[in-house]
Amino acid sequence: MHELALAESIAQAVRRTMEELPGRTPVQVRLRLGVLAAVDLAALQFGFAVAARESGWDGLVLEAVCVPAELLCVECGARTETRVAHGDCPVCGSSRTMLHGSDELEMESLEVVDGNTEHASRNDGDSPEATGAA
Repeated sequence: MHELALAESIAQAVRRTMEELPGRTPVQVRLRLGVLAAVDLAALQFGFAVAARESGWDGLVLEAVCVPAELLCVECGARTETRVAHGDCPVCGSSRTMLHGSDELEMESLEVVDGNTEHASRNDGDSPEATGAA
């Protein structure tokens, strides 16, 4: 179950960012998660909740935005967007299809609160892949 390793890697990226933001607390992590990344979101969220709790961040939310893939039909050449990792061509019904793109797993943003509980958002290109978790 690689989701636990990914969850810990995301938590490490949050820790590094929070070192640069003393006096603030993280409240939400937002990911871009491709449908071809082969990640079970529920398992990732569970593992992240454990890692966040161990870091003292009870209630830190992990949210993911699903990034669709492109389904290319070998028979008719149609190109369509899909949010599933397999499928028949919606144009001609052929099962001879190929998927392209949508294998990313990136931290899109980290929302934090300061001592006054004002929300601030930080976009962060620090992806779990960059930390060696992929």
